[in-house]
Amino acid sequence: MTNQLPKIYLYRRLVQAKLFIDKNYHEPIDLNDIADEAYFSKYHFIRLFKNIYGKTPHQYLIQVRVENARLQLKKGLPIADVCYAVGFDSVTSFSALFKKITSCSPANYQQTELKRQAEMQQSPLKFIPGCFAREKEWQRNRNFQ
Repeated sequence: MTNQLPKIYLYRRLVQAKLFIDKNYHEPIDLNDIADEAYFSKYHFIRLFKNIYGKTPHQYLIQVRVENARLQLKKGLPIADVCYAVGFDSVTSFSALFKKITSCSPANYQQTELKRQAEMQQSPLKFIPGCFAREKEWQRNRNFQ
């Protein structure tokens, strides 16, 4: 059991740093801030974080920011507002990273999602698997379509 204590302690510190990223993604945080949260040197921290999570802390921070940007774009917020709200400094770099990760620009993503939401309002049954709709007998109820 004494051999496991250091591993558990190290893992908790890494989780603490990950939670710090999740909570503060919208702030101008950098590697030093994140490594300080885990009480590691930044190079040791990068190596440990990548071993546990499969990506560097910076890659994870970008992923969290893009995921939160997706949620905000679905609400129809202006792209520039979303960019700054999730912690990016430049609309150009935000758009490039967003496109690299999602394979479409923020504007196209937003347009597609808003169109999808409108279609869901028009005919929700179209977005529910047929087997589930049959089980609930929603296919017979024309008011639901």
